[in-house]
This record gives sequence, structure tokens and C-alpha cells, in this order.
Amino acid sequence: MLFQFGFYSSLLLISFSQGIIYSVLLLVKAIRTENKSNYWLSLFIFLCSLYIAPWMLGFAGWYDNQPYRDILFYTPFQHLFLVGPIIFFYTQSLLNPSFRFSKKEAIHLIPGFLYLLYIIAIWVYDKFIFGDYYFYKDGMDKDFEDWYQKLGLISMIFYFVLSIRYYNVYKKLIFQVVSYADSILFKWIKTYLIAFLIMLLLPILFDLIGLFYPEIQSYQGSWWFYLFFSIVMYYIAITGYSNPVNSTIPFRMSFFDKNPILLLEENQTIESETFIDIEHETFDKNTSPEIDYWKSKIETLIQEEKLFENPELTLTDIAKKLKTNASVISKTINQGFQMNFNDCINNYRIESVKNRFANGEHKKSTLLGIAFDSGFNSKATFNRAFKKNTGKTPKEFIETV
Repeated sequence: MLFQFGFYSSLLLISFSQGIIYSVLLLVKAIRTENKSNYWLSLFIFLCSLYIAPWMLGFAGWYDNQPYRDILFYTPFQHLFLVGPIIFFYTQSLLNPSFRFSKKEAIHLIPGFLYLLYIIAIWVYDKFIFGDYYFYKDGMDKDFEDWYQKLGLISMIFYFVLSIRYYNVYKKLIFQVVSYADSILFKWIKTYLIAFLIMLLLPILFDLIGLFYPEIQSYQGSWWFYLFFSIVMYYIAITGYSNPVNSTIPFRMSFFDKNPILLLEENQTIESETFIDIEHETFDKNTSPEIDYWKSKIETLIQEEKLFENPELTLTDIAKKLKTNASVISKTINQGFQMNFNDCINNYRIESVKNRFANGEHKKSTLLGIAFDSGFNSKATFNRAFKKNTGKTPKEFIETV
């Protein structure tokens, strides 16, 4: 097989091959761990690797020799209409264990498959009907046509915005329903979205640079774009492969509904699903008698049974103990306690820590030990919550005891 090794082709070959390797590793990891999010990340890295391929193979001499030239012409390597939906599916599967790929999600892939049919139709006409280059008489690879590159970028930006929206809803949700929100607001989701944003900004940046340095728009100058793109891809592949965290809070959402959140408890049927309105986190000071009633019951329950000591306490745990639904508890926490569920439980934990300090337990035990005994599950969460509650670090607070 033809491959002319040189500075430009060899560096992109390294990036391409590493992308394919990590794509396979992520696929193996997905099969081994049954983690569906890794399937989508594997496909994303694979598509990114294909995106680099035409420039790599072009510098390796494929556009100048047959039959390699036709392979590049009639094989769609840059699947721009698929990249956006794939990253959106990855976001959903990473954050939501109830996410399932269905016919509804398949609609997002239609533009990508239409482009594949477009390339197949061109190949059939040129090879079997016209018998020569008709659509390719200008010698331009269809992957690099301006309309496709521009629409592809718009598609990816659209799905990036949807991913951001999905993550923001997720953040509001978990602060409403769990007492360990910090531990599942994991950094990876923000990291890869920032990396993907850099991918989206790269073509815009290079177009702007091209206004002042036209040589960057040349075939050789464009190599730098693909080099930087491959570096970002490689970073996503490595850090994504090492990411061990997935959310365990299942939900459903609609982008067209004022109340987009639907909690799904394990083994629940559709009829018993519970709505949680994340938009009611307004902390209305005008509480009703019903809110006051449930607030009193919640306070008594938490204090008497010391539920805050459970590091994995959820809203539904309290709802089950009080024999009501999660929506009632959520509304009561927001309006009655003037805070979200996560902060409410952390405040109980902080009060427990302060009582332990007052009893001198810090002289017999470590601060982290006291924090864990009070229900915190990490040092970072404890320090952050303590500072938010008291305005001081634990050590500064102890000096005032």
C-alpha cells in the first residue's frame, strides 16, 4: 500500500493511529464494564481519527496516485453531521443511566446518513453511468466543499449547545435530589466539553488567521489545523479512557417542557414516576401551612434518625420514610428551608461537625474522620461546605471553640 513517509504525513499518522487504538480500547472497556457511555466516546474518537485521515493520506501521496485518489474521493472520511449527535449522546449516557438509544434519537443521525447516500449516489453515477469524473471534474474532494464544512460546523455547534443545556439541567437536578452532589459533578464532563469547544473554535480561528496570513489556507498551511485538532482529540481520548465516574441518578427531560425533569427510581413503573420541577428553586419566603407541616416532619425525621450521617442520602429516601412523593419533599426543602436538598443536608452535617468540635472530638480524631462520621464523603466537599456555612475553614473555626 502506498504511503510516502514524511514530516507532515508521519506526524498525522501517529495521531491517526493513536486515535484508532484508543477507539478500540474504549470499545473494549465498554464491553467489559457494560458502560454505555464508552461506546459513544469510542465512536467519537473513531470519527475524529477519520477526520484527520484525508490530510494524512494526502501528504502520503494518495491524491496524486490511482487508485488511491478515487478511494479518497469516494470514501467519506469527514462525518461532520454525525459528530455533533454522537457527542450529545455521549453527554446523555454519561450523565443519565436511564438514557437509551431509540428511534427518537436515531432521527438526529438522518443528516449524516443522507450525506453518506449523497456520496454513494455520486460514486454510482461516476463509475457506472457516466464512466468518468462528472461530479469530481473539478478535482475537489466533496468532504471539503464549503457548504458541507459550514453546515457541519453549525451542526456541531448546535449539539454542543444541547450538551451544555443537558449538563446544566443535570446540575440543577442533582442538587435537588441527592446529598452528595459534589461527588457526581465530576470534572470530566466540563473538561471534555471545553475540549470539544476548542475543536469547534479551531476552524473559526484558522479562518481569522487566514485573513492576515493567507498562506495558512494553503494545503500545507492547513496541516497545522489538523495537527492541533489531533492533539485535542488525543487529549479527549486519554482522559476519557481514564474517567472512572458515571452518574447513578436516572431521569428524563424534554427541551420543550417547563418541567423537564422526571426522576426514575429503580424498579419503578412508568405510572409511578415522580416529577421534580427544577424551576421551583426560587426559595419563596411565603410558605403555606402545608409547607410548614412537611418542614416540621422533615426536621424531626432528620434529627431523630440522624439521616444526614448517610453519605448517600437522597430525596427519595426521605420521601419513602415519610410515605409521600419526592415532589412534595423537594418543594418543601426549597420553599421551607430556603435552599436545595444538597445544601440542606450539608448544613445538618456541618452542625453535627460543630457539635463534635464543641465536645472536643477534634482532640481525639482527625478532622476528616469527624467529617466522615457526620456524613461527608470527601475532604473537598467537607471543606467547601464548611466554608460556605461558617465563612471559616475547619481549622480556623476550631481556634474559636
